[in-house]
Amino acid sequence: MKNSTPFLPTTRREFLARSSGGLGLIAFSRFAPSFLVQSTLAAAPAPEKDRSILVLVQLAGGNDGLNTLIPFEDADYYRLRPTLGIAKDKVLRASDTLGLHPAMAAMHGLLHDGKLAVVQNVGYPNPNRSHFRSTEIWETASRSDEFAATGWIGRYLDNACAGQPLDSHDPVAVHVTNGVPPSFLGAREHATFGLQPGAGNRRENEETRQLLEKMVAQTGAGDENDNGTFLRHTLMDALVTEQKVQRLLGDYRPGAGVNYPGNPFAASLRNVAALIAAGLPTRVYFVSISGFDTHSNQLAAQANLLTQLSDGLAAFQKDLEAHKLDGQVMTMTFSEFGRRPSENESRGTDHGTAAPLFVLGSRVRGGLHGTAPSLKLERNQDLTFSTDFRQVYATALDSWLGCPSAAVLGGKFDRLGII
Repeated sequence: MKNSTPFLPTTRREFLARSSGGLGLIAFSRFAPSFLVQSTLAAAPAPEKDRSILVLVQLAGGNDGLNTLIPFEDADYYRLRPTLGIAKDKVLRASDTLGLHPAMAAMHGLLHDGKLAVVQNVGYPNPNRSHFRSTEIWETASRSDEFAATGWIGRYLDNACAGQPLDSHDPVAVHVTNGVPPSFLGAREHATFGLQPGAGNRRENEETRQLLEKMVAQTGAGDENDNGTFLRHTLMDALVTEQKVQRLLGDYRPGAGVNYPGNPFAASLRNVAALIAAGLPTRVYFVSISGFDTHSNQLAAQANLLTQLSDGLAAFQKDLEAHKLDGQVMTMTFSEFGRRPSENESRGTDHGTAAPLFVLGSRVRGGLHGTAPSLKLERNQDLTFSTDFRQVYATALDSWLGCPSAAVLGGKFDRLGII
């Protein structure tokens, strides 16, 4: 018997692999329910165009928190980092004892304006130092000894976006990454969409459109079974959404006086701003910047990355303000772990535990939140976290997205005063 749908994904691994090839990829996201667990629904509203939006920014590789939010009055910091410690006179002060890396001038301005909250020393119990596993813990919001099949954003969509019609071409979540983030995997059917990082170009967009058209045509003849019909409809949805999104990105003009830096991260944020300005009902966007695994020669590498992060986020916030959309959008960073407090022999840092994260927006309560870590440590000892990352998620869910966090996180976590 002829198999008319040879590329129908049947496992989570295959789903992730098939969803990372550069298509708009509303396509394969709808097959997730056949191999993911169920979730309890909460009575949260369906998405509306004027509702709050969350933008997640992943600092992939494990950003070094101590050289991001610097304890410049702590002698132990300089003891542990004789060559990597940032000089006190270069630090951009956030308080009498803490300050931002000198490459983060643009974000320091947002902090001064009350639009940037810095949550200190964020982590989780029994930390894992594997990039893959720790990222999975952060994206699924699971315990370190628990393996969850769905991500925290996927479960949010299960709860909050259950009322969206399945035939809608507008995505409820968009990722600007090379693959579907594990955080997007849900137990129900949701229209999600993927863009390649950076600005893209006309040739790549045309190739994507042609590939989608070819895939639709391949499912057109002899596909009378339910899977073939469903796949064809899904691919047609992908094609329609791809065409619409590319038109919106091509037509978009940033606000007056807004200049995005010329790097892929900033271009990705520009594309997110374009889709938000178009009034899509999308509730969550996911963007990533990689390279934070600084085992050697950290000073220059991290400075370059923090410049990209700071300048990109500042341009994004200014663009939202120019379009009077800043009241709808909150941006939050995360990284799989911080680095060890003591530097290594290669003038870098190794995998650690806790680190600060940033929450940005016109409606956040700016300033420092949480407790700074103790540095009374021996060489190669790790920081002890003081804020559980699920407290940040609970705050975003309850206070920003309007979805009961316990239904998504599987328990109650104290909210933070960042909104």
